Amino acid sequence: MSPRHAYVHVPFCRHRCGYCDFSLVAGRDDLVDRYVAALAVELERVREPLDLDTLYLGGGTPSHLGPDGLRRLFDLLHEKLRPAAGAEVSIECNPEDVTAALAKAARACGVTRSSLGAQSLDAVTLRSLDRSHAAEDVRRAVSLLRDEGLAVNIDLMTAAPGQSVAAVDRDLDAVIALEPEHVSVYCLTWEKGTAFESLRRSGALVAADESSERAMFEAAIDRLEAAGYEHYEVSNFARPGHRCRHNEAYWDCRPWEAFGPGAARFDGRTRTTNHRSPVTWMNKVLAGGDFTGDVDAMDAEAAARERLVVGLRRRAGVDRTAFRAASGLDLDALDGPAIARWVAQGLATDDGATIRLTREGLLVSDALWAAVLRS
Repeated sequence: MSPRHAYVHVPFCRHRCGYCDFSLVAGRDDLVDRYVAALAVELERVREPLDLDTLYLGGGTPSHLGPDGLRRLFDLLHEKLRPAAGAEVSIECNPEDVTAALAKAARACGVTRSSLGAQSLDAVTLRSLDRSHAAEDVRRAVSLLRDEGLAVNIDLMTAAPGQSVAAVDRDLDAVIALEPEHVSVYCLTWEKGTAFESLRRSGALVAADESSERAMFEAAIDRLEAAGYEHYEVSNFARPGHRCRHNEAYWDCRPWEAFGPGAARFDGRTRTTNHRSPVTWMNKVLAGGDFTGDVDAMDAEAAARERLVVGLRRRAGVDRTAFRAASGLDLDALDGPAIARWVAQGLATDDGATIRLTREGLLVSDALWAAVLRS
């Protein structure tokens, strides 16, 4: 079956934040024309236009292209990627980029949802995260996007350098006051090769301790659920009817297409990732060369194990019958001992039909996956 979901990577930003290891270029708007030309070539992989239930433009920062650039991009995409009636079409936005003209252009291009990279609404935390926008930029962006009828997700980051639990509480209050349809909460990760990781190694930055990270995450769950948000995945909270349908396709392990540098497409068994370097990707595509960076071909068991991991990240958990139907494998034969151990430790519940992580399990979930993903 043809994929019903597609991701397009737009690798441009005005500034690379110190914690960021994404595939992007900052301050290189001179490459936009070359990127669009390369994207047009890569789209030729799609022989017949795809009818899509979700289309997601991430980055980088798609909003950095501005109103005219956004229209130009969608004009190109719609030749091969065609959202069906009622499709979810998302773009990631930097608060500083959002103007009335950009919001109108997004709506005219068929965008239905914006993911706003706020990270915080606290001036001190924003500086510590190397962000250049202010809290007022976030509030203005939400208002402009909502004026055009777009649903809004706000990204919020915790465990920033020097951030306290009280500061996270203030951020949660500020975000809830904006009434976004969706909130994503992520703990800062110190990625290898980033400026932040170098500063941490030198002692110039200090990571939050484990107890603080836990308190911040629990505060997010408690405050957002009390405000009416459904905690439906480890990092994601939604108002009723506003889950991110594109991400749910990933978590369901449905096939999806992907285009652009560092973008990974998936056919149900094999994940093929484009070269991460935007410049190298452009050069290889335009020269007619192989622009593949990595290929991860899974057998049936490896695919089933991955399905179990992404399934357990969701609060609904993993249903045994549905798992067998999707993977062809029995869940208990695959990983029964690990599941029994988690239940005994209070990290999961098992009612015979469905396995779910408890709150305690969610808090330590990253440490559980090694047992599942073993070869």
